[in-house]
This record gives sequence, C-alpha cells and structure tokens, in this order.
Amino acid sequence: MSELLGCYVDHLMTSPSAMAQYSAKIKPMAGNLAISGVLLVATCLRVEVYGEKPALKNIDGTIFANILYKRIEGTTAIAQRLAEIASGAHSQILGENYISDQLTKAIELLDPNLPVAQIARLAIDVGCRSRDRQRFIAPFNYDQIVRDIITDRFQDGKLPDNLYIVGAGMLGRELIRSGVGEQFRSTVVVTRNPKNLRKRLRPLTEIKVALKRPAEIGSVREPCSIVVIATADVNDEYQTILQNALLRLEPRAIIDLSSIPVLSKAAVESMNYVTMYDEEFLQFIAQNNKQLTSRLPLLRSNIEATLRTAQLQS
Repeated sequence: MSELLGCYVDHLMTSPSAMAQYSAKIKPMAGNLAISGVLLVATCLRVEVYGEKPALKNIDGTIFANILYKRIEGTTAIAQRLAEIASGAHSQILGENYISDQLTKAIELLDPNLPVAQIARLAIDVGCRSRDRQRFIAPFNYDQIVRDIITDRFQDGKLPDNLYIVGAGMLGRELIRSGVGEQFRSTVVVTRNPKNLRKRLRPLTEIKVALKRPAEIGSVREPCSIVVIATADVNDEYQTILQNALLRLEPRAIIDLSSIPVLSKAAVESMNYVTMYDEEFLQFIAQNNKQLTSRLPLLRSNIEATLRTAQLQS
C-alpha cells in the first residue's frame, strides 16, 4: 500500500461564504474521484481529498487549481483530522452533529476495501465516541438556533400559525425530528416532488407533516407563519417559483439555513429574511463556540489516545 495523502482547504483558510461557493463547484466530482480511489469530503465549509499518493498525483491541477491548500501525510495524521472533523471540532458551529453523517455518506461512494475507506470509517467512529465522552455537544445547534429565532419573532404574544420547511434532506429531517414545529398549528414540508419525499419521511411516523409544492402555498397571507429553508438543491427555476410563493405568503420570518442563500436580500427586502451570515445568526454561533472552545484540547487528546490504542501505522 502506498502512503496515504490528504489535501484540504476549509473555512478557516478563507471565508464560510467563499468556501460554500467553492464546495458547490467541486461536489459533482465525487463519483469520478471515488472510482479513482479518492475520498472527497465536500461540505459547505471544506473541500478535502484523501487517498493513496498515486491517486492524488494530479490533484493540484483539478480540485485545487489556483487555490491555496494544505497537505497532510500518513495514516495517523489523516485519521486524526478526519476524527476531529467527525467530532465537530472543525465545524463553524463547534460540536454540531450533522458532519459525521456527511462524512459517512461521502465514504459510501468508495470501495469499502480501500485503505482510505477503512481509515475514514475508523476515524468517524473514534470522533463520534470522543465527542460523546467529552460532551463536545453544541448547545446552539441548528435546531436550537431556529427555535430561539422563532421565539424572538413571537414576543408580541400572538400564536404561531404554520411552520414551513423547504426541503427534507438530512437537515430538514433533523429539524422535523427535533420537534421544532411543536408550537405551530401544523408543519408543512415544501417540495417539488411530494411522492419521493413521502418515501423518505416514512421513518418519521411519530411526527405528522403535510407535503405541499411551492405553488400550493401563499394563497393567503400568513403573517404568523415561519419559513425555514433547509435545502441547497435549488436551481434558477425553483428559486423563482419559491421566491414568488414566499412573496405571496408574507410569513413573519424566513430563516435560510443554506450555505449559499437561496434568496437575495433585494428580492425579499419587505420581509424578515435571516441567513447564516447575518449578525443574529453569527451571535448564536459565537455563544455556542465560547462554551466549547475550552474543551477542544481535551477532545483532541482523547481522539489521539484512542487512535494510538487502535495501533494505526503512519
């Protein structure tokens, strides 16, 4: 086996918004890279590739053309980084729990017998276990931030009407599962394809949601409803349809959790539109990270000790 190599760029080396734009361009390469034995980790905050050195020989001219990146070599060092990522130690919201699922999904494209796939699976397990042991758990995860923003919008004492969740991917399903819609009269998932989405939501049998297409909302104004956008799968056509529907709906607030905001501020300037890059959202992230930063050294030490016990060969 050739020595393992990793190359990466993340939000700490640029900006979260720039990283999200770059990642969106690279994500479609995942399948072809996997065929070549390369693990691509492309999330809203990072673009990272791992594999045996021969498989990464042309990476400078493809994935990282005209962009500064860092290299990491050896099984132990790569396992450490992947485990730290899985634990939420490198997330913008420290301790968030969605990243481990994203890593798991990325590995599924690889031949499971490849050394890089085996190391990555071990790293995810170690990272998640260390996260639990050290209680490195975000007090302000996405669902809690959404809850707090909603609470702020209803300080006038009026009762919430409907909660609309646009998209039911991993983040959308977790929001539904968290019960963020409990205080609302109903939860409505907005989708272009209700039939396919109904299948994906079957495991959530304990939670009742309605499914609607964008064109089916906004027949009347709903000033006591909230819209949460939890999808990145938005092309120009869908963006226009969704924007028109929301302009008709006129909800109390739109909370956009997309790494690349779906709507433009100018298009919805008459409405209360909150993105992850607005000061209100960033203050929650700052509060979260302030509580967890002091635990980072212990978390990393625990990961390192666990990996050492696993007798990894660098």
